[in-house]
Amino acid sequence: MIPFKEELLRLNLPHGQYALFGSAQLAVRNLRPSKDLDIIVRPELWSELTKNYPQHVKQEPTRIHIGNIEIFHTWQNLSDKITEMIASAELIEGLPFVRIEYVLEWKKFRQQPKDIADIALIQSYHGKL
Repeated sequence: MIPFKEELLRLNLPHGQYALFGSAQLAVRNLRPSKDLDIIVRPELWSELTKNYPQHVKQEPTRIHIGNIEIFHTWQNLSDKITEMIASAELIEGLPFVRIEYVLEWKKFRQQPKDIADIALIQSYHGKL
């Protein structure tokens, strides 16, 4: 089950312009719950969203926060792969999810306690990626 799916669908984001990232990958596989949905978007969509939702744009890091949805146009060590991650996203329940390999790469980069626990969950689910 995808948490906050209805909330996401109400945004009516264009197919091929975004993908779900972070803990959404874990939640959809029932590995652990997600407290929000992180979404990466292509630059064109980011520009449109900042115009349509200026009151929701947050700084540090720059994101658009609408309810339980956080929208990003960069993603730390993977910012240069945004287009690639969206293009190669896998459809689950009709929604595009960044491939789990990218989530694992990001969590290995961050190495926070939560990320270390998530790395173990991902690796146990998918073998030793």
